[in-house]
Amino acid sequence: MTYLLKNIRVITCNGDEIFENGEVLFSEEGITEAGISVRKPEGAVTEIDGTGKTVIPGLVDSHVHLGMDASPDPFSKMKDDGPEEIAFKAVKQGYEFLAAGITTVRNLGTRYNADIKYSRAVKEGLVEGPRVFAAGRPIVMTGGHGHVMAVEADGPDEVRKAARQQFKAGADLLKVMATAGVLTESNEGPGGVQLNEEELRCACEEAANISKTVAAHTIGTEGIKNAVRAGVTTIEHAYLLDEEGVQLMVQMGTYLVPTLLAPRLILDKQGIVPDYMLNKLNQIVDDHINSFQLALEAGVPIAAGTDAGTPFNVPGLLADELALMVDCGMSPAEALRSATITAARAVKADSKIGTIEAGKTADLVVVDGDPLTDISVLKNPVHVFKEGRLYQGTATNKVPEVQ
Repeated sequence: MTYLLKNIRVITCNGDEIFENGEVLFSEEGITEAGISVRKPEGAVTEIDGTGKTVIPGLVDSHVHLGMDASPDPFSKMKDDGPEEIAFKAVKQGYEFLAAGITTVRNLGTRYNADIKYSRAVKEGLVEGPRVFAAGRPIVMTGGHGHVMAVEADGPDEVRKAARQQFKAGADLLKVMATAGVLTESNEGPGGVQLNEEELRCACEEAANISKTVAAHTIGTEGIKNAVRAGVTTIEHAYLLDEEGVQLMVQMGTYLVPTLLAPRLILDKQGIVPDYMLNKLNQIVDDHINSFQLALEAGVPIAAGTDAGTPFNVPGLLADELALMVDCGMSPAEALRSATITAARAVKADSKIGTIEAGKTADLVVVDGDPLTDISVLKNPVHVFKEGRLYQGTATNKVPEVQ
């Protein structure tokens, strides 16, 4: 089916390019043309009047955990879940991501490599869901953060082998744990160094050998610097950035995925989430916004991600993450690019997704109003297209209906 969106504001995310009262012509084969007026093809075209609406590229959530259920203690629940339960949860979550206009996710850790298998199921048309860049099982030191779902490895040789094993299993990228974290119960502070710089460099070398990327979980200052110097593609969370770390990121071209929303969904849950989570968060949360603003001011490239799957962090909250980024100093245009073209670049997919222009995949989201004046309009998409197919007809659908 060929679609024509007309009378619609087109925010292409290709620089500052915007077409007021523009048009977009597309099909399952991709975007044919976008502009003020496009050439109408012969044959049947389904026209959609976008008066008062805006079309943007499909959104990218750069940090999710398919199969992690957003319960108060999701690692404990994941430990009890078998591969079937995790797979069923991933399928449900995929519908919810699509309903929110999120057509691509980067999955950074799932037990049993279930995300790799889910990604294949989406590609083969067995289930409807977002495009997935899957890291499979993270690589951690023995007993390290997230070990319940991870490959445990100690020393350069073991890390190198673990990286190769993950790529053999079909991973699109690697996830490594450079520091401790909040959700893993331990006596260690949340920012303590775990995989060291040499170990991290081995993972990065293996990824670079086959043109893959590496995402590093980081909280503490030294762990951030270790990961950047080792050559990771993205730094996740980065609660405790300093000036030296920021300058290293600028020099190396390292992306930041700040996940600002995730801790704020936990902080008011005293007596619901385990005490150790709150104790750890209270040590670092005040520095999180400062670190984000430091990176923003220095020009670090920022890709948006929610950390979906962590406590109370259900699929589809990317618009809330973007609103928080705007509250902390980003312009709405910068925030929108962080969830489109910048995120696409971080996974080396910007030749296919991330902007509205001829030749790109037809991932498109239609919203009421203008997100450049009110970013919150992204919370209620009117239409969601993935690869030229309409997945959501109204903003109230929870499970998309394929048209």
